[in-house]
Amino acid sequence: MPAFRLAHLSDLHLAAEVAPARLSDLPTKRTLSRLAWRRKRQLHDPAVLAALVDDVKAYDPDHVALSGDLTNFSTPEEFAYARGWLGDLGGPESVTVSLGNHDALIARGHAARLASLTPWLGDAGEPVFPQVRRRGPMALVNLCSALATPPLMATGRLGEAQIERLDQILAELAPSGLCRVVMLHHPVGAGVVSWRKSLTDAPALRAVLARRGADLVLHGHAHEAVFGAVAGPGEPIPCLCVPSASAGAPDGGRWHAVEIDPDAPRRGLRVTARAYDATSRRFVELGRYRLPAIATPIA
Repeated sequence: MPAFRLAHLSDLHLAAEVAPARLSDLPTKRTLSRLAWRRKRQLHDPAVLAALVDDVKAYDPDHVALSGDLTNFSTPEEFAYARGWLGDLGGPESVTVSLGNHDALIARGHAARLASLTPWLGDAGEPVFPQVRRRGPMALVNLCSALATPPLMATGRLGEAQIERLDQILAELAPSGLCRVVMLHHPVGAGVVSWRKSLTDAPALRAVLARRGADLVLHGHAHEAVFGAVAGPGEPIPCLCVPSASAGAPDGGRWHAVEIDPDAPRRGLRVTARAYDATSRRFVELGRYRLPAIATPIA
């Protein structure tokens, strides 16, 4: 039986141009975010993202995991654009989205914006977290760490209810034999990002993972490739961060292909890192790695 193919990408920062500035944005964090975007916009190239989508489609994954920051300013126009973009990438049954801090930039109107992406959040039919998607040998547990924060802050938080439910879900999945993949936007491990960008209740999340176990954690937010691990009940749990899908080389334009062995879902994970090559204007393979041996190349 062929391996189950999971594509992981993150931090798209789609089409800020579709989000018109409004006077009502002046007293909100959107104004500061627009000023920052003037400096950052040259880092994100639509051509790189288009090439990445072509590369992902050529890989023909069984599922796509997208760990947040689809938008820049969290406007209704951006969410409408993101919904269309997701539809082109793949149907809701084959793409799962976790929201990032840019997708929850301001609290006002967040529930309505979130609801517009409901089909891509999970199988529950409503925007609730955690959600579990069972696909082949994988159980993808989708968390949401996005919340509105004060200016100059990009922290995330899961909250007690979400962490308690995750504890129950991981315990229920333990005897299933499925590969348990946990996805969220913010890093789980300590020191991956600065305190003002961190997951504030990461210690509580790490405690659940140490007690219940998981086979893989996927996240974004750091805008760099990070192969790390957190404690599990036995072996360490690999934590993989992928750089921004839309950023150019050398720090972005990257996605990870994760292959799960259906005959040994918890022992047969392989990761292929693919990145944009500016010379050829296409994606090339950077290396192959076996998990849970973090960053160990496959001969």
